[in-house]
Amino acid sequence: MTGGDGSRQLLLATVLVVEDNEVNLTLVRDLLEHHGYHVVVARDGEEGVALARAKRPAVILMDLQMPRMDGFAATREIRRDPLISATPVVALTGFAMAEDRERAVAAGCDEVICKPVKIAEVVATVRRHAGVPGA
Repeated sequence: MTGGDGSRQLLLATVLVVEDNEVNLTLVRDLLEHHGYHVVVARDGEEGVALARAKRPAVILMDLQMPRMDGFAATREIRRDPLISATPVVALTGFAMAEDRERAVAAGCDEVICKPVKIAEVVATVRRHAGVPGA
């Protein structure tokens, strides 16, 4: 990967972003790519589970409200699959109530980030879960 100044950047890890909202998806993808991550995109939970199995990302950022299969069901499916069950899943949600956080954790999410996302929080969370030194 080449930076905007022509320098080479090391790809840190693969992050799967499961998000159906194009604006949110573009923001998170561009942010993570800028910080050196390889980003794989899924637009619903079914596609997210399939890509998690195929790509084995270091971290999954999972929207909770999506068509076909929501993030709760997708996370439960990931947790049932021994090949990907240990993959950190971070919920991205517009829900800020304590019971919504509890529901996400009960489904298997490791952490919850509320939308609108804060750039520093997303990067720090991905670094921490991806095992990046200095995170």
